[in-house]
Formats: sequence, structure tokens, C-alpha cells
Amino acid sequence: MAFWCCGSRSIYSSCIMGMTGRDFMNLSLVMDLEVLQWHFSEELVEVYIQKQLMLVLTLSEKLRRISLKMIHVIADNVGDNVGDIAGMGSDLFGSYAESSCAALFVASISSFGVSHDYTAMSYPLIISSMGIVVCLLTTLFATDIFEVKNVSEIEPSLKRQLLISTVLMTAGIATVNFFALPSEFTLFNFGTDKVVKNWHLFFCVAIGLWAGLAIGYTTEYYTSNAYSPVRDVADSCRTGAATNVIFGLALGYKSVIIPIFSIAIAIYVSFSLAAMYGVSVAALGMLSTIATGLAIDAYGPISDNAGGIAEMAGMSHEIRERTDALDAAGNTTAAIGKGFAIGSAALVSLALFGAFVSRAGIKTVDVLTPKVFIGLIVGAMLPYWFSAMTMKSVGSAALKMVEEVRRQFNTIPGLMEGTAKPDYATCVKISTDASLREMIPPGALVMLTPLIAGTFFGVETLAGVLAGSLVSGVQVAISASNTGGAWDNAKKYIEAGVNEHAKALGPKGSDAHKAAVIGDTIGDPLKDTSGPSLNILIKLMAVESLVFAPFFATHGGIIFKWL
Repeated sequence: MAFWCCGSRSIYSSCIMGMTGRDFMNLSLVMDLEVLQWHFSEELVEVYIQKQLMLVLTLSEKLRRISLKMIHVIADNVGDNVGDIAGMGSDLFGSYAESSCAALFVASISSFGVSHDYTAMSYPLIISSMGIVVCLLTTLFATDIFEVKNVSEIEPSLKRQLLISTVLMTAGIATVNFFALPSEFTLFNFGTDKVVKNWHLFFCVAIGLWAGLAIGYTTEYYTSNAYSPVRDVADSCRTGAATNVIFGLALGYKSVIIPIFSIAIAIYVSFSLAAMYGVSVAALGMLSTIATGLAIDAYGPISDNAGGIAEMAGMSHEIRERTDALDAAGNTTAAIGKGFAIGSAALVSLALFGAFVSRAGIKTVDVLTPKVFIGLIVGAMLPYWFSAMTMKSVGSAALKMVEEVRRQFNTIPGLMEGTAKPDYATCVKISTDASLREMIPPGALVMLTPLIAGTFFGVETLAGVLAGSLVSGVQVAISASNTGGAWDNAKKYIEAGVNEHAKALGPKGSDAHKAAVIGDTIGDPLKDTSGPSLNILIKLMAVESLVFAPFFATHGGIIFKWL
């Protein structure tokens, strides 16, 4: 919670200190670069490596008996903290800051910006502050009003937090609109002024807020083992890993439908009512309750770490069963957090795209123009190229780690018997070195694409690249995150044996469980690296294009000038 307070205060302070629109854009660019480093260099390798090691330990009976003595338990604890807490938190903070910056930039050239109406100008920051208050109140419902009495109530309680915070925030938005905004004002709309009423902005923020809830609930349905999609994936493990992979991919593709419709409706309504300012505040609305989202997102890593500690300490089997139940609920809520991040990234990127088009002096983006269409089709390809780089990177780094683990078993006397200590330092060195080294090619792809497209092909082609990467990247990210989450919970469903169906597929070590572990291993780079990192791809390209838009408009299109 303090993280969000400090973030809002930093943006607020920047506004007071008189930062220009260019300063806001540069701030967003630096912020996205740091988020990319968090997501890639620290989450990339550690989370997946421990899954590769768990796969080796699961498929090998001899190694499984002494698995507690290996690095993977520690890597699991570290990787979950870095990936699901630090990585996701920084990603959502970046989206929050960028949507605030985009809204403040548009507001500065609106009627209340020209008239120096400071309260109305601060509307995006007031919405963010109201979200913090609402999330504080929401915690009381989980801790004091609806106390959890048994395991079956864990996941409904977490899901109820999202609904309660959304309902309270809707009332908070109405209050803010009544007191902070004039009854009527004008907003910048691509060279023209659009007359907007204060209740228009209420619907813009509210549609983003409820679209986020729809995305969260859809994600929960497709990734929770309490519903049929994940259970179907688990059941497919009976016939081996191949059918498990097929069912998991189909689930991920299908899970895209409702979130995309939700995002599309939010974009149409918010843009129709308040142009690009409406899209910006819709993104803020989707993120306004993210303090609650981050709290339940952190639930899974905390529970997983507790289970790892219990396992290493040799505690009773009942304790491990309880932590596994908490972890299973936490995995679903972690997937919900990724859904919020992807949906908000789409809205933020669209707002930044609109700012780029305006700043570059583009009157229309016509897809029938060859310059735009070639950028569109290349931009749609970029998420696949980026994902291929990240997945291959984690695979090669994990291979080195597994080889090192096997080397230690073969060369360190007494390790198999548990009388010798493993060489943890070498394993950690492999992880950290690879994480920093392997992030360079994907990072270069994200940074160089706008520069090359804008300089050599011009702003029209670059606009196509941004639009293509946004449309394609959002859908690939949702699919990847939900596929990985479903495979993870399908494995836990078999391990937990919560009903007769699950017991028939288990226990640990059965053929169905081995197939589920393979699916989980495939899914981890999807849900923990490629999926979340695509948020940064679409946002960072938009921010960088916006920063260099005047240069591209003046000096860009070198190749087309020669032709």
C-alpha cells in the first residue's frame, strides 16, 4: 500500500514542480525500461529454472527422494518473490504512472488546464487517491466481516475482495466527479475541442473499472481448478503430455474472447464520451483498485514460500496440504493480476498511441495506405518474435542449470546420501549471469524497432507498427498467461486430490501427474516471462515513439524519400 502512496505522491509532486509534457514522457520511458529489466532479468530465469529442476526431480525417483537438499526449493522461493511481487508490482506501477501522465498531459491543454483549475487538473490523481482509500476499506471485509473458516472459502473470499472494491470505487468515482470537476468543459480531440460533461468522465472511469473486474473474473474462471476448464486440462493428462498441451493451448486461446470484448467496449464508450482523455481515465479506473489486486496477487507467492519452508523444515504432511490449498487459490489470483496488467496496458498504449499520432502531425491512419499496412503487419509479428526470444532464453539458461545440478550429483561425494552440502553459489551465478545476458536481444528489439521504423520508413509506418503490436500483443499476452496458469493449477489439482476425479488422476508420480508437470514446465515461461513482458513491449514502444515523434515527423522516412 505504501508503494502506491509513494507512487501517487511522486507524480503529484512532479505536477506541482511544473514538469512539461516532454518531462512526463521521458519519465514514462525510463520507468518502462526499469520495468522491463525487472520482468526480464530477474523473473525470466529464476522462476523457470526451478520448474525445470522440479521436472527432473519428479521424473527421477532417485532424485525425488533427496529433492529437499537441492537448490530448486530456494530458487522457487526467490523466483516467486521476484516475479509475482516485484515484477508484477513494477509493471502495474508503470501502467498507473503512464495512464496518469497521459491524462495529465491531455488535461493540461483542456479548458480547465488553460484556466488553471487546479482541482480539475488533478482529477486523475484524486481518482488514484480515492482508490487507495477504497482498498483500505476493502481489507476490513476479509479480516473482520467475512472471516474465512475453512479451505473451501479461501478463493471465494479473495474473489469477493475484487467485487467489493469495485462497488465501493464506483461510489467513490461519483463523489470525486461531483466535487472535483466543473459541470461542463472542453477537451482536446485531435485538433478540435470536444465539449464534455462531468458525468461523461464518470462513465469513462466506471467502464474501465468494471471492464477490469470482467477480465479478472474471466481469468479466474479459466485458471481456477474449481471450474471445468482447468479440470478438463487435468483430465487430458490421462492420455499423456501431448493431449495436456493441446487442451491447455485451446483453453488459452478461448480465454481471450471475453477480455477482448471487455477492452473493446471500454475503448468505444470512453473515446466516444471524452476522446483520448476518456481512454486515459478508463485505464486509471481499471487500475484504481489495484492495491487490492496486488494484495491478492501476493497471496500465492507468500503461500508457496510457506510451503517450501515447511517442506525444507520437515514439517507434517497436513501443514503442506494447507499451504498447497492456499497456494492453489493464490495461483488463480496471480493470474487475475496479470489480466489487470494486460488490460490496462492495452488502454494505456492506446492513449499513448493517440498522443503520438497527434504529436507527429498525422491526420488519419489509413490502413489502405501501403506505408501503414506494412507497418501493421510487421507490428503484429513483433510479439511472436519477442516471445520466441524470451522463451528460448529461459530454456537455454535452464538447461545450463540442470546440467550443473546433475554434475554436482555425480561429482560431489556424499551429496546423494545427504551428508554433503551442494554448491549453491555456482547455481545462483548461472541464474544471475544468464538473466542479465539473455535480456539484451529482446530489449534491443523493443528499443530499436521504433527508431528504425520511424527513421527509415516514417511516422505513418511507425503508426502501423504500434497499432499492429498493440492488437496482436494484448491477445498473445492474455493467451500465454492463462494457458500457463491453467497448466499450473491442473498439476496442483491432481496433487491435492480434492475429489474423486482428482484422486483417480493422482497421486504424485503417476503418469497423469508426470504429464501435468510437463505442461506446468511449458507454461511457466508463458505465464511468468513472455506474457507479462509483452505488456512492456507495447507500452515501451508507444512511449519511445511519442518521445521521438517530432524527430520522426521532420527527418523520418528516409527510404521512401529516396524511392
